[in-house]
Amino acid sequence: MKKLILFSFLIVASLGYAQKDQPQSIISEKVAIKKYHFTDELNRMEKGELLDLYIERIESLVQTLPYIAFATKPGKTMSTYGVPNTKENRKSLENKVKATDDFLKTTLEFQKKMLPYSDKSDLIAAILFYEEIMKRLHEYSDFQD
Repeated sequence: MKKLILFSFLIVASLGYAQKDQPQSIISEKVAIKKYHFTDELNRMEKGELLDLYIERIESLVQTLPYIAFATKPGKTMSTYGVPNTKENRKSLENKVKATDDFLKTTLEFQKKMLPYSDKSDLIAAILFYEEIMKRLHEYSDFQD
């Protein structure tokens, strides 16, 4: 019985260790905009809905824009671009993920406290602007050689 428990523990531990060595996506898998909007749609929305859309777009942009030299969509890893999947490189990516998460946490806390004081028309303009940036990311490859 002890051997079975020890064997099970070793299997679980090795699976957990093996998963750590798997390439991690440069851009978070959580990045997604469910829908792009038109001005008239946004004008019909309540301010609370607009705040949610605004925050969703901030998250997507923060998770994407700084890394477009590598990728514009989730699922691309360092290995995709020939960066060795070494312990040092994985640690660097983990640090980036943590720093981005910390930045987003602080930014979103601020946004949630301050954005309710913004004008609805300013929120709508910002949402449309951010959505335009996200649409342009899909055309990014047009700028590459």
